[in-house]
Amino acid sequence: MFKRLSNKLILTLLALLLLLSASFIGFAIWSTPMFLQELNQKLNLTLADNIVKEKKLMIDHQVNQDAMQSIFMGLMLVNPIIEVYLVDTNGKILSYSAPEGVVKRNSIDLAPVKQFLESDKQRPVLGNDPRHPERNKVFSAARITQNDQLQGYLYIVLGGQTYDSVVDILESSYMLRLWTGAVGISLLIASLAGLLIFRHITRRLRQLADGMEEFKQHDFKDSVSLPARFDGRPGDEIDQLGATFREMSERIIKQVKQLEHNDKSRRELVANVSHDLRTPLASLQGYLETLLLKADSLSEAEKQDYIKIALQHSDRLRKLISELFELAKLENQGAELHFEPFSMSELIHDVTHKFQLEAKEKNLQLETSIPEEPAFVSADIGLIQRVLENLIENAIKYTPAGGHIGITLLSGGNNFATSISDDGQGIPEEDLPHIFDRFYRVDKHRNTDGTGLGLAIVNRIIQLHNSKIDVQSKPNTGTTFSFQLPSAQLN
Repeated sequence: MFKRLSNKLILTLLALLLLLSASFIGFAIWSTPMFLQELNQKLNLTLADNIVKEKKLMIDHQVNQDAMQSIFMGLMLVNPIIEVYLVDTNGKILSYSAPEGVVKRNSIDLAPVKQFLESDKQRPVLGNDPRHPERNKVFSAARITQNDQLQGYLYIVLGGQTYDSVVDILESSYMLRLWTGAVGISLLIASLAGLLIFRHITRRLRQLADGMEEFKQHDFKDSVSLPARFDGRPGDEIDQLGATFREMSERIIKQVKQLEHNDKSRRELVANVSHDLRTPLASLQGYLETLLLKADSLSEAEKQDYIKIALQHSDRLRKLISELFELAKLENQGAELHFEPFSMSELIHDVTHKFQLEAKEKNLQLETSIPEEPAFVSADIGLIQRVLENLIENAIKYTPAGGHIGITLLSGGNNFATSISDDGQGIPEEDLPHIFDRFYRVDKHRNTDGTGLGLAIVNRIIQLHNSKIDVQSKPNTGTTFSFQLPSAQLN
């Protein structure tokens, strides 16, 4: 339950609300008595002064008992929570309206009384409670003078013992229950609102987390179902996170498939290399052993034949190993190309001339179609020569006697397109996607001198030139390979 982000957010909200509510209730409990005291003192601010103006409470520093008794009876009937005290100029209590035995002080501190009389800004001002040795209460006070001479002070405690019990009841019952109820309802409303809001906000996060878990359960191989808004459209951070995860998962799936394909290709490569190396090596070893064991019984012509066959197998091994190293070098991420401007028409002419004799021996017609003006391209001349040699050699190998092989160079604006076509046996449609794979042979049952690496080398070279080789073929009709190179900018 507590692992969900939405639940953590709700619990955090509740904790903050509880802390805020407790602080608010504590402040209310602390401030309510202060407010009541301030209000009570302001309402009765002139009470003592009005009484002093109406009654002569002291004459020649002596208490006027009749006047005091009249005040006691009148105030007790009107407001029984008020307590009246008459004090001298030193704060000594001379007379009071409380029953005998309840007054615990003989005198009061006059500093609060003087502050009350001299300042009308700070309220409430608390003075000593004669009924309690340590407690202070709000009061109203006035000077008692005779012939402009100070006789004493009338000191009226505005909240007596009865008022204390009322405040206790108010604080413990009404106020607390009111605030507690209000806080409880607020917490309930806030919790429900927080639950709905946070669940709505975190709904996309839950969907994203579920998608990640599903992706993990599928071993990072299958696509996961995510909300449509995670498609990269502008949004908040959650939408951006979802779009990033979608892109990342698709890339991971692609990379996993590529790794699986590479691993499969690696195993096939090892198997093919082992087979292609073992066959000529075994033949080479067999002929050499025969030549060694039967040297005395073989004629000179037979020895020459054995040596010639062994040399052919040795040359096949050399060619296979050389092409393996060449392909490995080309597939290296750090493969370096040396781009330079050169005439593609001259290169085609030179490479074609190299194969004229072999084509003639097989009764093949090897022709070129090259524009008269120079066709300068920017590329690695050595690698492009390798491409032409492999493609022409491949065409000669699979074109029957009497066939035709054509090499064409055409200008296409900023590019020159080169194509090598033949009218040989062609390539079946199901084999076309695989012809650039290493060691792949279209006719697996036909014994050829090829290594199965020629077209893989051609494809990699063209890729390194940021181009693509295209192939079109039909069985028993012929095959055409074509690629484009950018024209060179000559000064």
